[in-house]
Amino acid sequence: MNVRVAAAKVIASVLNDEGSLSTLLPQYAPKVEERDRGLLQQLCYGTLRYYPRIAAYLNLLLAKPFKAKDRDLEAVLACSLYQLLETRVPSHAAVNEAVAACKALKKLWAKGLVNAVLRRFLRERAELDVALKDNPTFNTAHPDWLRSIWQEAWPQQLDNIVLANNTQPPMTLRVNHRHLSREAYLERLNVAGIDAVAAPFSSDGITLKNPQDVLALPGFTEGDVSVQDEAAQLSAQLLGLEPGQRVLDACCAPGGKTCHILELLDNTGEVVALDIAANRLERVEENLERLGLQAELIAADATDTNTWWDSKPFDRILLDAPCSATGVIRRHPDVKLLRKPADVAKLAELQLTLLKALWPLLEEGGVLLYATCSTLPQENDQVILEFIRSINNASVEKVAITAGMETPVGRQLLPQVNGHDGFYYALLRKTATD
Repeated sequence: MNVRVAAAKVIASVLNDEGSLSTLLPQYAPKVEERDRGLLQQLCYGTLRYYPRIAAYLNLLLAKPFKAKDRDLEAVLACSLYQLLETRVPSHAAVNEAVAACKALKKLWAKGLVNAVLRRFLRERAELDVALKDNPTFNTAHPDWLRSIWQEAWPQQLDNIVLANNTQPPMTLRVNHRHLSREAYLERLNVAGIDAVAAPFSSDGITLKNPQDVLALPGFTEGDVSVQDEAAQLSAQLLGLEPGQRVLDACCAPGGKTCHILELLDNTGEVVALDIAANRLERVEENLERLGLQAELIAADATDTNTWWDSKPFDRILLDAPCSATGVIRRHPDVKLLRKPADVAKLAELQLTLLKALWPLLEEGGVLLYATCSTLPQENDQVILEFIRSINNASVEKVAITAGMETPVGRQLLPQVNGHDGFYYALLRKTATD
């Protein structure tokens, strides 16, 4: 399949709310030549990263919007505008490839339209930019509703959030200190000619100057290192783990935090890794096997504890709750299109339900760490405040990290250029009931 046709089909499916990048790209990547798979990923991620801006251009360039059945043509135009705006592809090549894609899509009638729209953009870009200069969606490449929440919650940090979201994230590693120290692995990277530095907040983290194929990383296959963002690495460190503890990792897939917990426990104790999707547990199992670790994997709905819990309490619970993913937009730029304002309230309701369901499973004196990759207070502090109002045996503990900002009941990390993702943590200890 032509790489631009594949990109158009992926993007069109996202535009029609028929799937996400993480589900669609694996379907289309095998259909293009191996040498073009990197380009396919670049076209899809780059176009969706800047789609709110690109859509503003298309709104001025098109006499009327495309029908749903022709969203692939909208995607072809969007890909070409992304290339013209953000890459060094020659303008004539971007236009010619877009016209050729119309033929490959068997929509010959659109060749003239696509050619005319792109050539008009090249002629009139300065005028278009003037017309859009006061449009905040165009300027930030983010939807209005999301930017408005950030404006209220994080007015001083808004510009940096936008900048980080529109920048490619770094590749961060987690060293398996059961095998070797971070310093020893940094030296191995140096010998291999891979530039890297110690991450500032995670004691196991290393940030690469440039992304690498994981198979090029020394000792990756042997389990010496894993790929995991620095903010996510803090989860296991915040649990206050001790050898022999019984730990629940709820909503565990793809298993990075499960594996880190086991590494810190030195593979002792008992770790239960729970996820609602059985197919996602396959990835967890693969990670465990590569790292030589063991956990009990359960596919079940975390809220339906009667179906999976054995009545033995947990010393530690990590609830990495389903959320809006607004802290990892740079890794999942389709969030800008797929997430809607109404989703936030639904997710907050689910998060509160999960907290209430899992809390009885915690041993008295035990700790539950609530985590999201969200930057929205509605899913973070507001959920925790609602939860502690509903019970009488929880105390809020200080989240003892220097990353991010302290909030009334937790700690908010916002995405950083060349640094960690956006994340939220709240630490709750179970006290004696009155």
